[in-house]
Amino acid sequence: MAGQPYIYNGQGFSLQRDKNRFVLPNVFRGTVRESSGKDLVCLMPHDRWPCLMGFGLSRIADFEQELKEMQDVALRAGREFDAEKRASDIYSSYEVPFDGSGRFVLPDDLVALAEISDQLYFRGNGKFFTVWAPEQLYAMEDDWKAAKTACRSLAEKELAKARKK
Repeated sequence: MAGQPYIYNGQGFSLQRDKNRFVLPNVFRGTVRESSGKDLVCLMPHDRWPCLMGFGLSRIADFEQELKEMQDVALRAGREFDAEKRASDIYSSYEVPFDGSGRFVLPDDLVALAEISDQLYFRGNGKFFTVWAPEQLYAMEDDWKAAKTACRSLAEKELAKARKK
């Protein structure tokens, strides 16, 4: 699994459904499945944004190199870098199973950390994807306009579908 670049591109939206489940969008599901070798997504809080990051198990093999690169960048910039603290953060991701339709339940800790209620917006970010509570995204700066617009549009479509049921 390690060595192959898995790229997360696209976006999606999910309303919370029965049994407190959300749905991992199809656009990410196959990549996560291939990267993990099974129906399991890794989720963790993002280190700078008020959202979660998602990725497949294979990305964990890249963490040591990423830590080294972060430390090198910090040293060149004259900043302190606590490699042990960052390692503690990234090696504490939650392994969340999903079913064949992409349904999964978010752990309560992640719900609280990302201030999630009953809606999720997913956005591709290359090596990972982000998972946002729409309210958190809408509170971001103006340079997030494209993401905010896409989230509103996808939310409207999903809410309209839900009202028809």
